[in-house]
Amino acid sequence: MVKISPDLWTLLETKLPSGEKLSARPAIPDISSRVFIALDSERQRHILVQLDTDDIAYNDHQSRGIRVTTRELNIHGQPPCRYIDIMCLDTAGYSGFDLIGNEIVTGLGEGDRAPSELVHQVLAKWRRFWGQIPQDLLSEKEVTGLIAELRFLTEMLIPEVGPAEAIKRWHGPFGSRHDFEWPGSSVEVKATTSSRGRIFHINGIDQLDPPENGKLFVFGVRLREEGGAELTLPGIIESCYNLLSSDEDSLDRLESALVQIGYSPLHNEEYERSRFRIIEEALFEVKDDFPRISARNFVEELHAGIERVDYEINLNGFDKLIQ
Repeated sequence: MVKISPDLWTLLETKLPSGEKLSARPAIPDISSRVFIALDSERQRHILVQLDTDDIAYNDHQSRGIRVTTRELNIHGQPPCRYIDIMCLDTAGYSGFDLIGNEIVTGLGEGDRAPSELVHQVLAKWRRFWGQIPQDLLSEKEVTGLIAELRFLTEMLIPEVGPAEAIKRWHGPFGSRHDFEWPGSSVEVKATTSSRGRIFHINGIDQLDPPENGKLFVFGVRLREEGGAELTLPGIIESCYNLLSSDEDSLDRLESALVQIGYSPLHNEEYERSRFRIIEEALFEVKDDFPRISARNFVEELHAGIERVDYEINLNGFDKLIQ
């Protein structure tokens, strides 16, 4: 991934401008010559995106932590022209601000979107996460669990019902008992990195109870961490963005779900270090002799003071339940 070097900001600080002037340098000229980073006289950081004469202006004074205006600037070595000026208002958000710049540079380098459209899309994506910075890193278990849920979304649901309907069925991040729910069916998604096979952790005595009117399925994903593998958490999230890009409401729900889970793009560089290979994916119907504990099994045996029962299941010998 392209990156704005922290050294560039340091170089700009060695000679601050006066008055309303900006001191600017190309952000990543090898990728795009249209993006500059700049400092003003008060050391506030700016990202400047050069516009063509027929490009639409973009302004945003409502987003937390940043302010966006379109104005004409004269940068040394460049002809006078209009720029989208993105200013960082929060020093605690510098890392996220650089990532915004990285995405804008990358997008302009690909050359398939107008500057104002690209800036709008990138900032819309980051607006929801900005208020969450800093977030703790997700644990390894949380990372693999999220990857498994996104695999079910992208590989099973979206091809069957389309992106807009598929994302509406993702209820787990918002507190529902099962990860995916719709009339007649619920799906609980499980991930494992166990070398023993289909060993999945069940959270609570009622997690494998079926919905009141419908069937319950378990989508199990076996993963193996490998340095040369292609699957990463940022990569599959980017795939989701691409699949949902045509529908703003669907993107909004995706981002809301990721925020509820505790994901922040600020940590993508760290998440990229964990790379996984999919060993197996299978959808099991929870019926007949599916191994599970139910509260109905313990109506009399459960002590009144017991609030939660967690356990593991082994699905290695249950191929007959695969759909």
